[in-house]
Amino acid sequence: MINDLKKFLNEEQDPKAVEKLLSKVSGLLTSGEQIEYVAVQKKPALNLSPDCIALTNKRIIFCRPRNLGLSMDFQDYAWKDILDCHMKEGIMGATFSMKTIKGNVNMLDYLPKAQARKLYQFAQEKEENMIEYRRQHDLETKRAIAGGGIIVNAGTSMPQNVETKEDPLEILQKLKKLLDGEIITQEEFDIKKTEIISKM
Repeated sequence: MINDLKKFLNEEQDPKAVEKLLSKVSGLLTSGEQIEYVAVQKKPALNLSPDCIALTNKRIIFCRPRNLGLSMDFQDYAWKDILDCHMKEGIMGATFSMKTIKGNVNMLDYLPKAQARKLYQFAQEKEENMIEYRRQHDLETKRAIAGGGIIVNAGTSMPQNVETKEDPLEILQKLKKLLDGEIITQEEFDIKKTEIISKM
């Protein structure tokens, strides 16, 4: 536990707050999930139970102690649901905020600037990965809607004449929609078009 603790104290995090957070959050982690970074609020007034943010490889977890630290509220957001993260530096520290694709917003203020920068840096990397994830997911959804049962370049052992159960002209129209929607390339369209015409 001590070695685990040291890797989260690189930007002058409060060791007691980090230790308490790790003991609580560790029990919430799912299979394959790991805590990557911890940021601890540092208010100008005495704060025995500061709010914290834990970043894992799967989500952001906002941790807010209640009842003098005897209990804790957790709010977590999966990276795939996060639209944008921001950081704003002020005189008394920095504020880290995030917004989900559904419009939910959460933030934590009075963060030391070095910790807020690390949060922001990590979040930006995750955001970039999730943009690509969402793009792929949207493409698959569009393909399913537009193509129905059309299979393009699938290396399966299905017979090649499966497509011929549908009207060849309907298949060509669906393929054209996929092409117009930039879901398939001109080359893929031409290959399938030639296949279909050769079977007519």
